[in-house]
Amino acid sequence: MYKINCLNPIADIGLNLFNNKYEKVENLKDANAVLVRSASMHELELPETMEAIARAGAGVNNIPLVKCAEKGIVVFNTPGANANGVKELVLAGLLLASRDIIEGVNWVKTIKEEPTVAKMVEKGKSKFAGSEIKGKKLGVIGVGAIGALVANSANRLGMKVYAYDPYISVDVAWNLSRDIKHIQNIEDIYRECDYITVHVPLLDSTREMLNKETFNIMKDGVNILNFSRDALVNDDDMEKALSSGKVHRYVTDFPNARTVNMDGVITIPHLGASTSESEDNCAIMAVRELIDYLENGNITNSVNYPNCNMGVCMQAGRIAINHKNIPNMLSQLTKVLASENINISDMTNKSRGEWAYTMADLETSATEEIVKKISEIDGVVKVRVIK
Repeated sequence: MYKINCLNPIADIGLNLFNNKYEKVENLKDANAVLVRSASMHELELPETMEAIARAGAGVNNIPLVKCAEKGIVVFNTPGANANGVKELVLAGLLLASRDIIEGVNWVKTIKEEPTVAKMVEKGKSKFAGSEIKGKKLGVIGVGAIGALVANSANRLGMKVYAYDPYISVDVAWNLSRDIKHIQNIEDIYRECDYITVHVPLLDSTREMLNKETFNIMKDGVNILNFSRDALVNDDDMEKALSSGKVHRYVTDFPNARTVNMDGVITIPHLGASTSESEDNCAIMAVRELIDYLENGNITNSVNYPNCNMGVCMQAGRIAINHKNIPNMLSQLTKVLASENINISDMTNKSRGEWAYTMADLETSATEEIVKKISEIDGVVKVRVIK
């Protein structure tokens, strides 16, 4: 029986995929696997029974990835499951930035009790005039699952779209409209575009990537949209850019104590993936990832271990080993199996940075003694026998 703990509410459409092999438990210390959305796990004590964590969403800043890898805990996310929901909010952000919609709506509320409200609206609406996005230049930085959808949709709305991503995948490139201009130098985005939207992960290399230096390259009156992570923007430099008019509007899905008090900022309460469809899609993908890992040992969409798939075991048994990516590991593993007269019918080994993962289908079931011997190999952090 696999025991599952949910640190956040997870959509029933996903949880219902668990069959009678699974039990939902309230205490983390009892769990073999965890489903999480936004709850921080950095201060939590992860039990030895923990095998996997699935984040129902893309970002994993709330999960201690290194600590998990060291304990042999595979961390999954759900890339693309909420992409359409975020894309639609980005498009709304483009319109909010170009048209003074929010200020206009708020002004109407202040005069709603006036008997001549209709006349007052006709007289005062010119204060909230904006501009159209058709024909304007949009720079999309990061063309992954979300960025690609934004780029194609904006192109259909008549915008001139510039896309920058040095790591763009072949599949994404094929799916981008031929009208989208691929940019090799990110400074061309800053220099040319009327609107800039960022869709990159928060890394040391991207932290505060939008700052005084990059603002200085941009056109006066540029509109910036951030539906990725607030720390991609230097708030001090953004406030100065807004005050000077260099930036016309900053639309962010990540309000903080600084941005909520800045003029020219449209703060949205992290609604990017807050649709019933996105929550359902993320729950389904996260649960399927856990089931395939727990029952078959397969890894899909991990962020701390390599992806690895051997399908369903058709032999007497399968053994899965989480270990450090160091020389001579495979020979040590096979030596243990050979010493017990166990033949390997199929085997795969994948690595990702400092960590690696090995699966072997065996013609004879692995014994507790074999598990013990493999666990004692220097660099091995977890051994599982797949029933």
